[in-house]
Amino acid sequence: MKVGILGAAGYTGGELIRLLLNHPEAEIVFANSESNAGNPVSDVHEGLIGDTDLMFTSEMPFDQVDVVFFCFGHGKSEAFLKEHTIPENVKIIDLAQDFRIKGDHDYVYGLPEINKAEIQQAQHLANPGCFATCIQVALLPAAHLNLLKEDVAVNAITGSTGAGQKPGATTHFSWRNNNLSIYKAFTHQHLAEIRQSLTQVQGYLDAAIDFIPYRGDFARGIFCTAVIKTKAPEEDIIEAYKEFYRDAAFTHYSDKAIDLKQVVNTNKALVHVDCFDGKILVTSAIDNLLKGAVGQAVQNMNIMFGLDETAGLRLKASAF
Repeated sequence: MKVGILGAAGYTGGELIRLLLNHPEAEIVFANSESNAGNPVSDVHEGLIGDTDLMFTSEMPFDQVDVVFFCFGHGKSEAFLKEHTIPENVKIIDLAQDFRIKGDHDYVYGLPEINKAEIQQAQHLANPGCFATCIQVALLPAAHLNLLKEDVAVNAITGSTGAGQKPGATTHFSWRNNNLSIYKAFTHQHLAEIRQSLTQVQGYLDAAIDFIPYRGDFARGIFCTAVIKTKAPEEDIIEAYKEFYRDAAFTHYSDKAIDLKQVVNTNKALVHVDCFDGKILVTSAIDNLLKGAVGQAVQNMNIMFGLDETAGLRLKASAF
C-alpha cells in the first residue's frame, strides 16, 4: 500500500511514520508539512534518526497513493476537503473529530471492537478519539448487557502528548511536572462519540456519562476508571466482558488489576472489572498516541485493505 500523510510534523504524524516504516505492506510516498518542507523527517522526529531518509514535502501527490492519513488538528479536515480534491479511489483515514458523529457524510466510525464489518467496506474512516477509545472499551460490554441505566461516573487521566506538539500553558514541563489538574469537566468533546457508540450497542442511553478528564504529569497513556450501578451477578458481568473481547485483536480482559505501563508503546487496550455491592468498577488503559490515535488508525488501515489486523503493530510495552 502506498501511503500519504498530511500534518506529518506533529506527535501523531511522527508516531504514524514510525509505525509505517516498520509495516510489512506499507510504503510512505509523501509526508506533508508546509512549515517543514525540504527538511529531513528525522530533524523533527528525532527518534527516527538512522531509520529513514524521508523528507517533509509541501507536495500532495494524491494520484500516487492508495490511502491518505489526515493528522490535522480538529476542524481542519473538513476545511481541507472543501479546498482540495482527493481521487475517489484513495481511501481517507481522518484522525480528527470532524466526521466521528454520524451525519451528512460517508465516514465510518473506526472502532474495530464494534464496527469491524463496516470498516472492511469503508472508503472514508473517522478514527476515534483517545479518551473516547479508552472509555468505550470500559463501558461497551456493560452496554451490551443493558447495564447503563443510571448515571455513570468516569475519571480518566491522560499524558501530555494528548495536547499535541505545540507548547501551551498546560503542557510546559515546568507546569505539568509534579502537577495534576482537571479540564473540560462534563463537557469534553469526546462525549458525543462515546454516547453514540454506547447507544449503538445498548439500543438507547438515557443515563449521563459524568466524565472528569485529568491532565497527568507523564508523557503518554490514558488510565480510566468507571463506576456503574448494577445488581447483576459478578460472574455474569466478568464473563460478559471476557466474551465481548474474546476475538478482539488488541483489546483484552485482564483477571488481574491493570496499570498504565502495560499498554504504553503498544496498540493494546486492557480492561479489568471489580464488583462491589450494587456497583462495578471498570478500569481501562491505552496508549493515547497508539490505540488512542495512530495505532488504531493503522489497525483500521489493515482492516480496510484486507490485511492481517495486527500487521505492523506487534509492539512491546514499556513495562519496566
